[in-house]
Amino acid sequence: MKQKKETRGRAGGTLRGHALMAYAWMLLRDLARFTGKYWPLLALSMALSAVAVILQLYVPILFGDAIDRIAGAGRVDFSGMEVFLGRVLALAAAAGLCTWVMSLLNNRITYRIVQDVRSRAIRHIQRLPLSYLDQHSAGDIVSRVITDTDVLSDGLLLGFTQLFSGVMTLGVTLVFMFSKNVLISLLVVLLTPLSFLVARFISTRSYRLFRRQSEIRGRQTALIDEMIGGQKVVRAFGYEARAAARFRSVNEELRQCSQQAVFYSSLTNPSTRFVNNVIYAGVALAGVLLIPGGSLSVGGLSVLLSYANQYMKPFNDISSVVTELQNALACASRIFALLNEPEEPPEESGALERVRGQVELEHVSFRYTEDRPLIEDLSLQARPGMRIAIVGPTGCGKTTLINLLMRFYDVRSGVISIDGKPIRSLSRRALRSAFGMVLQETWIKNGTVRENIAFGRPEASEEEILRAAKAAHSWEMIRRLPRGLDTVLTEDSLSQGQKQLLCIARVMLCLPPMLILDEATSSIDTRTELQIQQAFDALMEGRTSFVVAHRLSTIRDASLILVMRDGRIVEQGTHAELLARGGFYSRLYESQFQTAGPDACP
Repeated sequence: MKQKKETRGRAGGTLRGHALMAYAWMLLRDLARFTGKYWPLLALSMALSAVAVILQLYVPILFGDAIDRIAGAGRVDFSGMEVFLGRVLALAAAAGLCTWVMSLLNNRITYRIVQDVRSRAIRHIQRLPLSYLDQHSAGDIVSRVITDTDVLSDGLLLGFTQLFSGVMTLGVTLVFMFSKNVLISLLVVLLTPLSFLVARFISTRSYRLFRRQSEIRGRQTALIDEMIGGQKVVRAFGYEARAAARFRSVNEELRQCSQQAVFYSSLTNPSTRFVNNVIYAGVALAGVLLIPGGSLSVGGLSVLLSYANQYMKPFNDISSVVTELQNALACASRIFALLNEPEEPPEESGALERVRGQVELEHVSFRYTEDRPLIEDLSLQARPGMRIAIVGPTGCGKTTLINLLMRFYDVRSGVISIDGKPIRSLSRRALRSAFGMVLQETWIKNGTVRENIAFGRPEASEEEILRAAKAAHSWEMIRRLPRGLDTVLTEDSLSQGQKQLLCIARVMLCLPPMLILDEATSSIDTRTELQIQQAFDALMEGRTSFVVAHRLSTIRDASLILVMRDGRIVEQGTHAELLARGGFYSRLYESQFQTAGPDACP
């Protein structure tokens, strides 16, 4: 039974071979969004291409006329030959100049389009819902923005160069051919579809492999990023051999897929050249039959043979780079699949004037996937200035609750409101600016210490930055750096604890009306933690705060402790009240401080 070849579509479905051209046109339509503002340059490039082709195609006419001036042996009009030679050289120089300028324009257009695609991709990623980013590895997204766009750039450059010249060559050559001999021209036109059929037969089978190649390359990038980023852990647990085995497996899969794709696509050029040679031979045979009857001269036949070769040249050129073009098409589908992902729902323009910190959750429900409930019918009321601690076992929904407060995710049902305003009625910027957030996972940008502290307030003065650094107990660490606040940081410049101190300093500088601390001191030693806790106590004074904690010692003074389990609040009260009840919180506390010690996590 004949197996149907399929290719992956944009939405993760499949695209059958006979619909490949339609899918290609869909990608070209996506690409047209980025080419619109460059139409003047594109028009100039096409005009130069047309001029270059016309000049190049006029040269065979001059050669044909020169051949016809040879009356016989020893009877050559050399003075006329000099004239023809001068014209040929002039036309060749002018055509070369036009081609050079066209190449410069095509390069400029290509790299500007790629610049725009990458800029759009970065802006789009920042507006995508976190659910998309959670479902795709960072390595895969990086591969789309960097590697796939580079391949698209190469394809665009080839496309502009080959496409413009090819279309102009085909059109102008047909005009010149029909002006010389209609019969032979019709023969060429009728045999041309054979090249299309052969190329299409092969391309529909190779595109699927190039698409899969691009996907495997994204997985390989993600694996390399994972292994390099966790190299210390890999070595500590002796995982080197297994990591190398995983990489060999992906690398071998990429090799096989790439080899198959190149094999199929490599058949295109020889196949089309064979068909074109058949067409060329047909033109020569027809011309030889017409010469004795006087319908065609020897010079005219040489012109037609040259035109037949020129007419088939675009097919040969395109087939010779079909591997690059198909690879570019596959990569384009990945980058445009990213760009076509729906953004976060449109937000309202509501703002918070003076934030008091009244936070209410009414019958809130949320789940990441339909088949796995997480938070169900959760209600909570936090009065201004309250310090709300959230505890519970891993996976109970603590961090998810924080994500809902910040509107990183939207609730499935229920309402979250701040000062009586539903957060859906507020702009995300207004909502998030009302919170200061310190996470367990730290992030440091490539820049100076000063820039990292002033991340949320770029206009902050030197004095304010120093005050925030000292309040976060990070000044001593900063002072010991080679250039203090002007020290340029990279991802590996600081330890996790040092990064955490800088993240805390960011919040100290912004002084937001509400705070979210998600294991903010998890990477800091106990002595420093006590100092920072004192700073947090001063910072949280009068501010509504949400503290996610595993170390129960850090939340004894909380106004209200919420004990979560399976997405629900199973207990709530003060530290003393919850211990007196002898419930789930009490067992958590006892497991930390009696069995495992004060620094253990449940």
